[in-house]
Amino acid sequence: MEGEVAEKKSSYTYWVREVKEDAAPLPVPRKLMPEDISKQSQAATLGSVWNQAGTWEEKNLNSWANSRIKELLSSVSLQFSKGNVFIDEVSKCSGEAFLVTVRNKKRVGYTYELTLRFKGEWIIKGQKEKIKGHLDIPEFSLGELDDLQLEAKINSDVSAEDKVQICKVLQSFLEPIRKKLAEFEQELKAR
Repeated sequence: MEGEVAEKKSSYTYWVREVKEDAAPLPVPRKLMPEDISKQSQAATLGSVWNQAGTWEEKNLNSWANSRIKELLSSVSLQFSKGNVFIDEVSKCSGEAFLVTVRNKKRVGYTYELTLRFKGEWIIKGQKEKIKGHLDIPEFSLGELDDLQLEAKINSDVSAEDKVQICKVLQSFLEPIRKKLAEFEQELKAR
């Protein structure tokens, strides 16, 4: 009976490479030398050397974008008939900026949220008072600067009526901020 139960050997093998004696040897990897690279044709591609086909590559630009937005917006100040106000600090700059190379075409984008701290002087009831507060700019992204919104909040001890009046006037910060962010967009596209 033992002779009858001989193992059947299958003629089909799954994912197994059989090395045959007459087969060509497997290629041996070798390190490319600078001369080898210079002999290859160099097509004008965007992105990294390793991505010659330009299929997909994403580059994080957050650190550059954060510092550039802070640099641009920290120089904004406005003069009003009742006082002057300037951006003291960009206290919140959160979001992301990126450069994507797809099919050898460069695309950039960003999404950010900002909080800008301001200080200044304002004439209230004939006296100069120091005011401070912050301007909140909710989420905005590439190509949406026309829809930019600004919410002003005052932390100083002034009457509610004066706060409302000052907050309305502070809405004029919207246009210089929009111009600075448009400058940021142009620099981002040029990267």
